[in-house]
Amino acid sequence: MKHGKKYLESAKLVDRATLYEPAEALELAIKTSSAKFDETVEVHVRLGVDSRHADQQVRGAVVLPNGTGKKVRVAVFAKGEAADAAAAAGAEIVGAEDLVAKIQGEGFLDFDVAIAAPNMMGLVGRLGKVLGPRGLMPSPKAGTVTPDVAKAVEEAKAGKIEYRLDKTNIIHCPIGKVSFGAEKLAENYKVLLGAIEKAKPAAAKGQYIRSCVVASTMGPGVRINPAKAVITD
Repeated sequence: MKHGKKYLESAKLVDRATLYEPAEALELAIKTSSAKFDETVEVHVRLGVDSRHADQQVRGAVVLPNGTGKKVRVAVFAKGEAADAAAAAGAEIVGAEDLVAKIQGEGFLDFDVAIAAPNMMGLVGRLGKVLGPRGLMPSPKAGTVTPDVAKAVEEAKAGKIEYRLDKTNIIHCPIGKVSFGAEKLAENYKVLLGAIEKAKPAAAKGQYIRSCVVASTMGPGVRINPAKAVITD
């Protein structure tokens, strides 16, 4: 893979052989950001589990204290009072059969998070093949299937993110924007890694966090010492 001049210049600031402390790694992720836009800082954590086994899945959701810096468009599947509450909480899209039909018939997917009242899952289940691959399918584990749809909308707007293993046993999550600065990014990082640590499956054996890397959208990866990846103080 060929990289541009800016990337190569930024990469010189990172020692590939060094495993950094989290705070230092985040400082470097900011320093190596060279794009003209406000880049997102992401965390990539490889775990010592096997995602092919149900008892070794790692999945959940957490509200980042400083949000993600991204404006989140929320769609809610609900009727009646629940629909009214979702709209009042700030959901951009609220519907039931009409919303399902729009997604199925028109390919409408102009939203970042989907939330559903439990009594709507019979309908929403029809959209599994459309929403599932895009990570938009409402799920009780992620708190996006809930009778309190208004609270779920507020949390999504406040910076709630879902973390889950991919097929290579890696979790990829945004923790904010470069413009947040190292302190706010560190607060978000601490909450995310703490949640991942707490979600460790009982069936996981050996070293749980195998590797941890932070990087801005266009910047090089900065490796964190996996033994110190979780901030405990």
